[in-house]
Amino acid sequence: MSSFHSGFVSILGRPNAGKSTLLNALVGEKVAIVTRKPQTTRHRILGMVNVKARKGRSAGQIVLLDTPGVHKADSPHGKRMMQEVYDALEGRDLLLLLMDATKEYGTGDEFVLELVRQSQKNTPGPVFLLLNKVDALPKSELLPIIEAYNERFKFDAIIPISALKADGFDVLLDRIMSALPQGPRYFPKDQLSDQPERILASEIVREKVLMMAGQEVPYATAVAVEEWEQNSKLTRIGAVIYCEREGQKAILIGKQGSMLKRIGTMARHELERRLGTKVFLQLFIKVVPDWRRSRKMLDELDWRNQLSALATSKHADEKQ
Repeated sequence: MSSFHSGFVSILGRPNAGKSTLLNALVGEKVAIVTRKPQTTRHRILGMVNVKARKGRSAGQIVLLDTPGVHKADSPHGKRMMQEVYDALEGRDLLLLLMDATKEYGTGDEFVLELVRQSQKNTPGPVFLLLNKVDALPKSELLPIIEAYNERFKFDAIIPISALKADGFDVLLDRIMSALPQGPRYFPKDQLSDQPERILASEIVREKVLMMAGQEVPYATAVAVEEWEQNSKLTRIGAVIYCEREGQKAILIGKQGSMLKRIGTMARHELERRLGTKVFLQLFIKVVPDWRRSRKMLDELDWRNQLSALATSKHADEKQ
């Protein structure tokens, strides 16, 4: 099979279903941060998978769209995250619905499935159900789960996988490639994500905040890289961690700055591995009350707006 197949494949699921873990595993490199806390992913992330041809399978490129966990939004911030989900459902060639096979089907799962039903009315196309975490499930329990899902929706395929262990990926890639149309290579072969390095850097800092801070603080934080200077030997990064209250700031700083130091050290080590240079990382904490309900602040924190502002600033500097 010599033809080249390509297309856009959206990943949909509840918080903590394993969407970002799946994305990273298929891409073969970390392009989305992953933690145990729900709502780690806040915006749509593209990851590119270049598939080699083999017997019965064409070569091609899969453009994966990772999305925030589907939830009932109760704030401007939550609504922005859900808009990322709705956008990913439009113009797709294939939808992957990821469900945690170890958890009992509930109202949250039905909410996600209803979203799929509604999206099929506007953007009809193949839908695969991926039953994740089957490595933690007795094999005898899998068939009844598959039968129950078959009664709820007419899926084009139901594929058991383990995103953490990359189990079932050969079958998954075969089925995806058979569902995608013939098409071009949308991104260069060596490009694995649409996120620039400075945006990934802000996400890595936020990941360490999520990992180190307690239950309440992480959801009230956001990170923006405001300074970035890079050469072949050193990358200087200045990042601001936003929170909503002075008490949260105190927690993030820690006793004698211990928490902020741990966050910075963990982020710096990972950034050095990724960038291949020494990294000088400065972290600042700024309190912006109720930033999650401020549309102005949400606009400023949107990574696409940050890049647009950076490009405008560079253009102005060049004209001077």
